[in-house]
Amino acid sequence: MEMCSDEAVKYVWEGAIPLQIHLHESEVTTLPPPSPILILGPRLGYLPLLVPIIKAHFSSTLPPGTDTVWFDYKGLPLKWSIPTGVLFDLLCAEPERPWNLTVHFRGGHPGDILSPCEGEDSVKWSYINSLKEAAYIINGNCKNVMNMSQADQYDLWQSVLKGNLDGYIKISSRLKLGPFRDDSLVRPASSPAQHQQQATAEHEPTGSGKPCRIPVRLYVRNIGDDLDDLEDAPIIDSWERISYINRPFEIHKEEGGYLTLEQAVKSLLPEIFDFKPPFEDTRELKSKESPDSSLTDAEIVDTSKSVEEEQASSVAESEVHPPNRLKIKLIRVQGIELESDIPFYWVANNLKSTEFFLHMCVFLTGPTKHAKMR
Repeated sequence: MEMCSDEAVKYVWEGAIPLQIHLHESEVTTLPPPSPILILGPRLGYLPLLVPIIKAHFSSTLPPGTDTVWFDYKGLPLKWSIPTGVLFDLLCAEPERPWNLTVHFRGGHPGDILSPCEGEDSVKWSYINSLKEAAYIINGNCKNVMNMSQADQYDLWQSVLKGNLDGYIKISSRLKLGPFRDDSLVRPASSPAQHQQQATAEHEPTGSGKPCRIPVRLYVRNIGDDLDDLEDAPIIDSWERISYINRPFEIHKEEGGYLTLEQAVKSLLPEIFDFKPPFEDTRELKSKESPDSSLTDAEIVDTSKSVEEEQASSVAESEVHPPNRLKIKLIRVQGIELESDIPFYWVANNLKSTEFFLHMCVFLTGPTKHAKMR
């Protein structure tokens, strides 16, 4: 299997979710009420970027007031900093087409769940912060992102905004954030000491023998019983029922094999699975470099969290299983339900999002109980 697939990357960039957007009934001021708007939401895009088109459709019926726009799905406020495709993959166990969402323009903003979004600028800076975080995970610093010219930063954002893959590749390739090799094993950073050593280790090009790191955002949902029909999966009515894990993976060059997608996911979830990689590496990581002196502690904190993540811990209160009593029902990345034995390096190289994070939605089955994943 090729390390990088132009066909797979193009498939991801061309992906879109058919959306049917309804105006919340409390904001309807005309009879008959307005019809919903049908619109395609790019998988790699963000819901607030669709607001200008949506507002134009509903403007004649809105009550007077100031916009505080947010969306919900079956009453669940949608986190605007998560790509649209990830929200769809996570919340629709059985894909719903079109995806019926409700938009709110006037009041009722759930400030305890969502941070305010002031339009495109808020989305842009949330994206740039995630890009800095990814660069820091991969390289041990985010100099390449912070040193981008204003013109390059503008062109990069415009390529994401307009779905321009060629323009994106032209700019993002200068950041030197991949690709990853095919003769590597993936390991999560599991202890504070390892996290510190990884943060201070100098990144070298893949293949140099130095470990590389993959930025991963994992969304874990427990659907309870092993259902034959995912349409019967329980509705998510609170974000506390989703485990959100923001945890870097470390890649070591090894002899004799690679890590599969299933093995990578299980090694990422030691709170649930008692799993060790098949090629156990007993070498200790040793830090030979001090942290990048050009970045202050405050800058490192700022680049490691998105706008909404500042208000929450990296792992949410969730419904999880007692260890060894759960099973992985499916792993969904970019709308694809992947085979469990696919090489993880292929997934990381070809199905990552535009900010270089790999977003994976994992559906588990088994008896549930409320617990906190650490």
